[in-house]
Amino acid sequence: MIQVMKDVKVIGITGGSGSGKTTIVRKISEVNTDFVFIAEDNYYRSAEFVNNDNITAFNFDQPQAFDTDLLISHIEALKDRRPIKMPQYDFVRHRRREETVTVQPKHLVIIEGLMILYDKRLRDLMDLKIYVDTPDDIRFIRRLQRDIIERGRTTESVIKQYLEVVRPGHFNFIEPTKEYADLIIPEGGYNEGAINVLQTFVNELSRG
Repeated sequence: MIQVMKDVKVIGITGGSGSGKTTIVRKISEVNTDFVFIAEDNYYRSAEFVNNDNITAFNFDQPQAFDTDLLISHIEALKDRRPIKMPQYDFVRHRRREETVTVQPKHLVIIEGLMILYDKRLRDLMDLKIYVDTPDDIRFIRRLQRDIIERGRTTESVIKQYLEVVRPGHFNFIEPTKEYADLIIPEGGYNEGAINVLQTFVNELSRG
C-alpha cells in the first residue's frame, strides 16, 4: 500500500514585543508537541557594536533587522520536508552565533516573531496567521523585565530603546500587519477561550 505524505502546515504567530507570542506557543505545546518551532529572533542580523550606551545605534524593530530571505528559504525547505540549519542569536553580544541547530521537518511548523506577517512571501507560506493583541503598557513591562533579567540590559537603556525605536517600530511595521491575520487573540496566553479554540484547531491541523 502506498502511503501518501501529508502536506506540511505552517502557523505564524505575531504581535508586538512582550505581547505573549511565546506563551501561545507554550500553550499549544501542552496539547501537541509534534511540531517544529522556528523563532524569527534567531534570524536577526549581527550588530556587535551595540551596547547599553548606544542601544539605538541599530534598529532591531524594523523589517531590515532580520535576514528574511534566509528565513523564507528555511520555511520552504521544511515544507519540502528537508532539514535546515537554524541560526542561533546571542542577545547579550547582539550577534549571530557560529553554531547552528539542525531542525528536522515535521508535519506542523510554527513560526513566531515580530515581523513574520510583514513580507508577503513569508505570509504566503502560512496556513494560519495569528496576531496576539496586548495593551502597550503590559507589553512594555514584560519587555523591561525580560531585557534586564535575560539580556543584561539597564533600565535606562530599555526605556530609551522602547521610546525611540520599539514603540515607533510597533506602530509602523507590526500593528499594521494585523489586517493579514486570520485570527486575533486579545490578551495573549491569558485568553483561555481563544487558546482552547486554537489548541483544538492545531490538533485537527496536525492530523491533516
